[in-house]
Amino acid sequence: MERLRCVVERITYQNAENGYTVLRCRAKGYADLVTAVGVMPEVHVGSVLSLGGSWRMDAKYGRQFAVDTLEETLPATAYGMEKYLGSGLIKGIGPRFAGRIVRTFGQDTLEVIETAPDRLLEVPGIGRLRVERIKKSWQEQKEIKNIMLFLQSHNVSTAHATKIFKTYGSESVAVVRETPYRLADDIWGIGFKTADTIAEKLGFDHEKYVRLRSGLLYTLNRLSDEGHCFAARAQLLSAGAALLSVEENLLSMTLDEMIRVKDVITEDLPAPQKDFAAASGQSAPVGGGSSAEKAIYLPPFYHAETGAARRLKKIAADGGGLRVKTEGLAARIRAKTGMDYDGTQLEAIQRAAESKVLVLTGGPGTGKTTTTLGIITAFREAGAKILLAAPTGRAARRLSEATGLEAKTVHRLLEVKPPEGYARNAENPLEGDVLIVDECSMIDIMLFYSLLKAVPDAMRLILVGDVDQLPSVGAGNVLRDVIDSGCVPVVRLTRIFRQAAKSRIITNAHRINAGLLPDLSNGRASDFFFVDVERQLERDGVTDPDGAVTAQTAARMVVELVKTKLPRYYGVPGTEIQVLTPMQRGAAGASSLNALLQEAVNPGGEGLRRGGVLYRARDRVMQIRNNYEKEVFNGDVGTVTAVDIEERTLTADFDGRSVSYDVSELDELVLAYAATIHKSQGSEYPVVVMPLLMSHYVMLQRNLVYTGVTRAKKALVLVGTKKALSLAVRTVTVTGRNTLLAQRLRKTDESY
Repeated sequence: MERLRCVVERITYQNAENGYTVLRCRAKGYADLVTAVGVMPEVHVGSVLSLGGSWRMDAKYGRQFAVDTLEETLPATAYGMEKYLGSGLIKGIGPRFAGRIVRTFGQDTLEVIETAPDRLLEVPGIGRLRVERIKKSWQEQKEIKNIMLFLQSHNVSTAHATKIFKTYGSESVAVVRETPYRLADDIWGIGFKTADTIAEKLGFDHEKYVRLRSGLLYTLNRLSDEGHCFAARAQLLSAGAALLSVEENLLSMTLDEMIRVKDVITEDLPAPQKDFAAASGQSAPVGGGSSAEKAIYLPPFYHAETGAARRLKKIAADGGGLRVKTEGLAARIRAKTGMDYDGTQLEAIQRAAESKVLVLTGGPGTGKTTTTLGIITAFREAGAKILLAAPTGRAARRLSEATGLEAKTVHRLLEVKPPEGYARNAENPLEGDVLIVDECSMIDIMLFYSLLKAVPDAMRLILVGDVDQLPSVGAGNVLRDVIDSGCVPVVRLTRIFRQAAKSRIITNAHRINAGLLPDLSNGRASDFFFVDVERQLERDGVTDPDGAVTAQTAARMVVELVKTKLPRYYGVPGTEIQVLTPMQRGAAGASSLNALLQEAVNPGGEGLRRGGVLYRARDRVMQIRNNYEKEVFNGDVGTVTAVDIEERTLTADFDGRSVSYDVSELDELVLAYAATIHKSQGSEYPVVVMPLLMSHYVMLQRNLVYTGVTRAKKALVLVGTKKALSLAVRTVTVTGRNTLLAQRLRKTDESY
């Protein structure tokens, strides 16, 4: 094995999942920069590395050093020290101050920082506050290095070391050594598999209760990420046994103990739900009232589902509150608004005036907003105080613009107050007569229960949304379950109004929803375009039996559309063009497209790197977890306004709110030039580009394409193949989420 001592100059590529890295480094004995490739997680520009490996010749990229082993050391030369300190690793020292410090202390630089940091005051421009920041950051980095060395000694990636240190501080090594499964419970981004790897290296018993318990909780959480509120017992044991490589009977005993100590909650599974597991690709539970017919819940989802059913029925049954004069209502609303409502819209306004709870649903162009305005007019005539809300900032802003009234996100309506939760709740309910919530297809069971707890019994509740869109990202299928329960009035708008019918986006969305292929005739007057990738390959004389070239070609076409063609044609900047794709992975998936689009739309410039992604000023980013302290939530989209290399922080603007992130928190963000269609719910964009290929096979379904199409306002461009589009339109996958909300709402007794 050869050794290569080097200083990292540039990171060309890094895979966030497996740590595979391509970097350019300045190496001792070599005049030009050297390319090194291999698994090197968490290295950064300025790192001083001692690499073990061998040289190889790559046919495409030339001579490379293939890395087998890696050790990070402190730099020995003035040049290395300046690169190391200037990398942003130590808060308070950026490239400018790194140069000054090294010029002042030379070879003694690191010794000064370690043993006599107050001497940094001798450096021009460095004051006491900056010295204190440097001292604190240097000490933290030393402790983090200890954690990294400990993890590395057990062949575990160090990607989470900073988070572990922030959570446990000086106790980090002790916690990891003694109770590694705590990591999965306590730290977002560290799952069971990481904790299990650490535990295995530490010699934990394969069949230890704490391991089996953690594996079952992980399996339930993974199912909730897929939208399920519970698991059938047979499915949970089967999936858990496969994950943990243990016998199901041993896991069954573990589950029984978890039920006894209330780690999970169980109840009988109603007969209509028995094929849930089969719908999820698992063996279906079998009958006779056996334990296989049990539903197993994580407690928060059980309490949210039962609580939501209880609260919605209580609100619907309450006879108090605002009274609306319904006689002659239609004529009065027409006179006040000057709008000519059709019969279904007038029915919705009338039923809203008569009902405590109402669901208003319908596709694009069917007049949901116009009808909502009519409902608001009826309630304002009665002197009502009206509250408006939507799940996302963008949806709330659209609702406000359409109605002329203030609309808040549901989180802000409930006055999120970390770490306690929401300030608005059963003890401190919302104040008003009517609550109208838009884009309800996005609301998951946890948020729905939090909302209903804050709705007083006497308040009227109007739920508005398109039930044919994709269900919420979080667990549950709230809007569909409420409609399917038959327990509250539902008005479905179906007529496409004349103005909306001029838009091919709208007419094609309805064709897709009806199971028909959209009109692909294009034309300059159209707002719906189809770019056939296969035809382009035919023109190029390319055959592509496995689809790889098709995906790569589609990705190039998407980038060209966003960078050049669409801005020129529509006169809009690239920032107003959103790429939506069915999947995260693959050549035409969100991850790959984001890398290509970032270089096309926002190239060059320094930034902060995390998990293989470089975040620069002006980048479009998306939050991927609810962060109640920062008040940014899963799916929120913002723009990076500033990157501070010295402090290793990033600032992003989310709908006018400035939010700061430490570099260790950047795994909460992803680039958002391209996003999955699931993540686009509740948003609208002037121009949408949507790749749709057979490589997206597992995700191709009608409601996904319908949701993507309905995100576009001015223009939609589908880039793909007719075969993929046809398959998606024919494939209906609406059900399959494991919920009992509809059944609970139908119950006449109190056993929710």
